[in-house]
Amino acid sequence: MTKSSWHVDIRALITLPQAKTAKITTMHLKILIAIATIAVLGSANAQDYPNCRSSCGNVNITFPFGSGKGCYHSSDFLVTCNKSSGEPIPYFRESNIVISNMSTSKSEMQISPIVSHDCYNESGRVESDQRILTLRDFRISSKNKFVAIGCDTNARFRGRRGNDSDIFTGCISSCGRNSTITNGSCSGVGCCEVAVPEGMNVYDISLGSFNNHENITDFNPCSYAFFVEEGKFNFSMTDIAHFESERMPMLLDWAIGNLTCNQAKGMGNFLCRGNSTCDQDYGGPGYRCRCREGYEGNPYVVDAAGCKDIDECDLRNHDCEHDAHCVNIPGNYTCTCREGYSGDGRKAGTGCTADESTVIKIGLGISVSAIILLIFVTWLYLILQKRKLMMLREKFFKQNGGIMLQQRISGDRGSRDQARVFTIDELKKATNNFDDTRIIGKGGYGTVYKGVLSDNRIVAIKKSMLPDQTETQIEQFINEVLILSQINHRNVVKLIGCFLETEVPLLVYEFIPNGTLSDHIHNVKGKSSAFTWDIRLRIATETAEALSYLHSSASVPIIHRDVKPMNILLDENYVAKVADFGASKLIPIDQIELATIVQGTLGYLDPEYLQTNQLTDKSDVYSFGVVLVELLTGKKALSFDRPEAERNLAIYFLYSLKEGRLLQVLDEHLQLNDIPSEIIQVSRLAERCLRVKGDERPTMKEVAIELQGILASMIQKHPWVESSPNENEGEYLLKGLTNDDEYTNGGSISIVSSSTFDSMSKHTILPIASGR
Repeated sequence: MTKSSWHVDIRALITLPQAKTAKITTMHLKILIAIATIAVLGSANAQDYPNCRSSCGNVNITFPFGSGKGCYHSSDFLVTCNKSSGEPIPYFRESNIVISNMSTSKSEMQISPIVSHDCYNESGRVESDQRILTLRDFRISSKNKFVAIGCDTNARFRGRRGNDSDIFTGCISSCGRNSTITNGSCSGVGCCEVAVPEGMNVYDISLGSFNNHENITDFNPCSYAFFVEEGKFNFSMTDIAHFESERMPMLLDWAIGNLTCNQAKGMGNFLCRGNSTCDQDYGGPGYRCRCREGYEGNPYVVDAAGCKDIDECDLRNHDCEHDAHCVNIPGNYTCTCREGYSGDGRKAGTGCTADESTVIKIGLGISVSAIILLIFVTWLYLILQKRKLMMLREKFFKQNGGIMLQQRISGDRGSRDQARVFTIDELKKATNNFDDTRIIGKGGYGTVYKGVLSDNRIVAIKKSMLPDQTETQIEQFINEVLILSQINHRNVVKLIGCFLETEVPLLVYEFIPNGTLSDHIHNVKGKSSAFTWDIRLRIATETAEALSYLHSSASVPIIHRDVKPMNILLDENYVAKVADFGASKLIPIDQIELATIVQGTLGYLDPEYLQTNQLTDKSDVYSFGVVLVELLTGKKALSFDRPEAERNLAIYFLYSLKEGRLLQVLDEHLQLNDIPSEIIQVSRLAERCLRVKGDERPTMKEVAIELQGILASMIQKHPWVESSPNENEGEYLLKGLTNDDEYTNGGSISIVSSSTFDSMSKHTILPIASGR
């Protein structure tokens, strides 16, 4: 008796006439209950029986699939669990087709049937295995491909949809002599593939060979054909000679029976019950169940494994607004607004709208909170900015050598007068925030601004050139501060103060209004005629006195290392002020010379220092000698605009002395018809200062004393007379020096020649310029 017949019989018993029911005996009632129980069991979950397996190997078994008597819906859903090989293997029905996976939500099952093959040797066909599969509730999924492998292969399959006529399709694979076999390509060379028609429940694979593989038996003895899930097979050339896969995965679609949803609902064994419903989108044959919206699980059972309510609130799979409370209900959820709000609480709905009283409270709370927050943020911002400024100033102080400067000052025991430390606001006010119109000069190590302090003092403020200073530049900057701090001489520019807590360090000097010596003897037209010899001699004397003081009278001897007209400033009375000590060196008292990297300006560099790197006080003497020559001639120390023989002024001047042509090289603005004895004496002093060997040069103290004497002599006899009282000395310089003079060696000039200068120009030497 079938389950349906049981159902009919039960209904017939229930609808007996009332008169007859009175005669129903106790036995009749027992039979009725038993039949009803069997009918209910027939429509219940088959896996409720104790002998039903829930898994086999790695595959979960869920109804309508089952393993064991009474555990499955129909014979097509039978799973045979084979334990003979150790690890349990699930098979489709009672076949040798392995089940890889099964899904009740997608109504799919993945199986792995044996690959069909057809093999040959030299005698002909030796083995052939061509598969047939007949299904009822299952269909071959159109997600599969039919694939054939071989070089002499004719593969096809015959399929059927229910009672429709047979469907034939297939493909041919060959390997011609000039054919190219490509990995991953099933285009007909070594491998071919064809799409699978939808809805087939029967298939029959057949393989054939056009030439019995007789021409290529060594290369391709077999042909293979199989259904495979799309994307699960990637062809390789090695598959032609030896295809290693015995099974290939393919997909089957399934449904329950052959009735539609509406037809099956009237039957007693309809499986879509409880929280599941029949899938109206499925077009058949048969029907499929799916869980109702808001539920998940197995739609074919009604127990704990069936469709269970999804807690959207717990999974946060809802669209309640952030201030609404999510409440889970069977199959759905609701959103509840908090007190003082109304609406459905959903983002896609009306949301939660504040009541009027709530709006006022919220507005007031937000305003007060915003004011408090603004005050707090402002206070915090000011604190952080102040802290940031302090840290930034500390950083710049260290970056600009403040610590090094402190260490050197403490090392010198504070014997010097301390310079004033300015604030950045004072210096900005003094220079109109460092306006470009206040720039009065630019040098190799910075820009100089004219400023007016709060006490109306006019100053020169030097701003370092580069913010990313190297260790050498910081050392030079600190050097200048240290040297100027300990010097107190009327002919040395005075350092008033400094500021180190900005990105670029600043130095504040006394303002020297009349420019540089270079401006007066080279650059400014119309000034040179008023720049008389007595002014030039006094400037030379004052410069020599300043250098003599640095060499001999300072607590630690100082070598300027960049003596040139650009670094000699003039005040309104043409009083000389030696400036720019960035390249200067402090020389320990017990040392005569100091090994350093060559530094200075071309044209003024001591040739001995250039060759030996040994810096001595005589290096300043040589540079001063070039300055004397510039005062005498009015020409620049180095100029490539002049003829080659005249490019280096020192060489050209000495050569002119030797040839007795002093008058021809003197500055025409001096307006001399003959040479005064003072000029002859200064020229002879310049020659001695320019000697190649430092030992043969006078000291700066000797130079200063000699210039003081010349200046005093000129003042005593002022105004000048046309004839010089020292006729012999004048005649000596006019007629030229003999080959036995001190600055010659074996009849040839031993100072730096023009060719030597050309080689000097190849050295990388930083020029030092005061910029003031």
